[in-house]
Amino acid sequence: MGGYPVDLSPLRGGIAFLTRLPVDADEQAWRRFQEVPAAFPAVGYLVGAIAAVPFFLLDGEPAAAAYLLALLAVVGIAHLDGVADLGDAAAVHAGERRHEVLKDTTVGVGAVVAVAAVIAWLILGAVAVARLPPLAAVGIVVAAEVGAKLGMATVACLGTASHDGLGASFTRSAEPALLAGPLLVALPAVILAWPSPAALFAVLAGPAVAVGMVRWADRALGGVNGDVFGAVNELGRVLGLYLGVIAWTLF
Repeated sequence: MGGYPVDLSPLRGGIAFLTRLPVDADEQAWRRFQEVPAAFPAVGYLVGAIAAVPFFLLDGEPAAAAYLLALLAVVGIAHLDGVADLGDAAAVHAGERRHEVLKDTTVGVGAVVAVAAVIAWLILGAVAVARLPPLAAVGIVVAAEVGAKLGMATVACLGTASHDGLGASFTRSAEPALLAGPLLVALPAVILAWPSPAALFAVLAGPAVAVGMVRWADRALGGVNGDVFGAVNELGRVLGLYLGVIAWTLF
């Protein structure tokens, strides 16, 4: 008996958008990715699995360094642009000036500080994870990546775009009820460090960051944009690593 065909186009579109991996993703795949927020955490499993490989092969600081290189190779630095832009916007006190700063290609002090802080936190988080048993480290890394992408899906489902741009391409196709799909996809990741709740905390970091960022963006920017998606991804990953390590240590 023939079964129903599985539509993998949202996943292909997500891989093409969120990573540097070579995939065959056309315009239809991009549109389907916008319509299926569950593809965000699905891609997180792939990115997390690749980034976690060094913790199987190496120990200590070499594992942390290889993890950072793996992340750079797989996802690049595109989402750090969101951290930089929001860093500059946050440094501006006048609300009407923030939109001008977001469009300005000049890198300000706020951008430099924000990006430097995120990179430093990521390095320290990677070193902390590398000191854990290999299976725990792998579970936390994958869970943090799934959580970061779940955070992006949360922005898509709960956020309202500030203008017609990249952010709007996701928010206009999603609604709060659709967040059930990404949550279901991310659910298996919470047991990756079982019986420790470390992976659960790592997954929850992403949506927690997303809720906070959506509220801030509504007040400061009049809604979310592509920079918010990128910043949530980077901050969600970092916080996921830290919460995972803390939970592993305490419980």
